[in-house]
Amino acid sequence: MYFFSPTVYVAFAFYFLISGYFFSMDFLGNQVVDVRPLFGNFMVIYLFIIPLLTMRLVSEELRQGTDELLLTSPASLGEIIFGKYLAAIIVQFLLVAGALVYPLILSSFGKLDLPVMWLSFLSLFLLGAAMMAVGLFASTLSNHQMVCGVAAFAMLLILWMLEWLSGSLLPSGGEWLQLFSIGSRTVNLQMGLLNGSDIIFYLSFILVFIVLSIQTLERKRWK
Repeated sequence: MYFFSPTVYVAFAFYFLISGYFFSMDFLGNQVVDVRPLFGNFMVIYLFIIPLLTMRLVSEELRQGTDELLLTSPASLGEIIFGKYLAAIIVQFLLVAGALVYPLILSSFGKLDLPVMWLSFLSLFLLGAAMMAVGLFASTLSNHQMVCGVAAFAMLLILWMLEWLSGSLLPSGGEWLQLFSIGSRTVNLQMGLLNGSDIIFYLSFILVFIVLSIQTLERKRWK
């Protein structure tokens, strides 16, 4: 159903328009054959398009009243939420796969560091997958799509700013807060370092928000 809605096409157009602009500006300005400067821009764009892509996942069911049919179907709540999340992940994978056009262009001007490139794209996919899980949870909170979209954006912005908050507002003892920043966990991967703790963090993060989504729907079932 994603591709029967104009929302996904608007999100994809916005993503590639803005990322293409930043790519051209970075390459023309630096003349360096390196994909890593692109990923900071990609991640900022995600803050805006992922709430757009996830705000209808469950809220549309609640708005149209089809949630009653869904919740009384033979499928369990876990299967329903996982199915919704799987759809979001497929769209997220298409975003990441589409961004491979940029290193393809760069490769015609010089040799790329392939391990760094693939690990950087892995970091982008894991970050997007984690943000999709937050957006899915936000979509279970209301039957109004815009409310869900704004809630997802607010939660993602807070999670994004934890690294800055830990250094600015809590200069002493704020290191523990930085551990929960979803953006800072991409640094090692984008340096070409495959750190198991970063992978586990993203997988655990996704699991937590999937469980929260299931619990939210469970409460709605009994209301």
